[in-house]
Amino acid sequence: MADVAQMAKEISRLKEEKNAVIMAHYYVDDDVQDVADYIGDSFFLSRKATEVDADIIVLCGVRFMGESAKVLNPDKKVLIPEIGADCPMAHMATVDHINEIRSQYPDVAVVCYVNSTAELKAASDVCVTSANALKIVSNLPNKDIYFIPDQNLAHYIADQLPEKHFIFNDGFCHVHHSIRLQQLLTAKKARPQAPVLVHPECDPEVVAEADYVGSTSGIIQYVSSSDADEFIIATELGVLHELKKQNPGKKFYSAGNTQICPNMKKLSMDKLLAALRDETPEIIMDEDLMEQAKAPMMRMLELAK
Repeated sequence: MADVAQMAKEISRLKEEKNAVIMAHYYVDDDVQDVADYIGDSFFLSRKATEVDADIIVLCGVRFMGESAKVLNPDKKVLIPEIGADCPMAHMATVDHINEIRSQYPDVAVVCYVNSTAELKAASDVCVTSANALKIVSNLPNKDIYFIPDQNLAHYIADQLPEKHFIFNDGFCHVHHSIRLQQLLTAKKARPQAPVLVHPECDPEVVAEADYVGSTSGIIQYVSSSDADEFIIATELGVLHELKKQNPGKKFYSAGNTQICPNMKKLSMDKLLAALRDETPEIIMDEDLMEQAKAPMMRMLELAK
């Protein structure tokens, strides 16, 4: 494999030559984050994708993120360096079950976490991210909410909106779901002064132990504005790269678990370079599906303003 610095230089050259922009999620490899034009969580990347003036978007993340970028930019070429990088949770709901719920609850709003396939988005009323779910769901006129696919984020939002009636799905993020309460309690005992920062995709019993609950970007903002100098982090550990860059004097500890998404880690520098050079793998989608999936995503961007 070529030297990382050489690859970074070649990526920069190709990016300029092809009028391309590189977007990366916080969970991908550190080196990939370092060469990205924009780094962020799902909401930031979704919004930024509608604002960039580029012919090519290279989305360094899992497949649903590439699909989201393509849905919002149908006329742009969207590349994803590893087409096999998928999110298991993105498939943990079905259109058939959505239709079943609609027949049972005529007033239901189907709220779809962006961590989902385009097919699920297309069957939904509005998309949300962990950063904006509370704001968007609280602004919906509907009392009945079917939240897909993640049960843990749904429970976190439902607890704050008792006036709504939530129908829960049984999907989950295997990385956050694997952070166990006993591990977290052990980590807290070892670092009693360290605030516990938890992503709402974690189990409710883990969330209950948090000093702060929020999206990846929310966790980063919390650390930067906190007077504490050490933190226990209960989310995917790729976020540590940005946390350390923004807060070089602070220390970070896991919640006692590996907390690694193997799919996000498939995005490497050599794959990014190859994607930019060869302009493949490209996200290709059915036009009707893109049109149907776009409406709930645009409604999200509108309601999240």
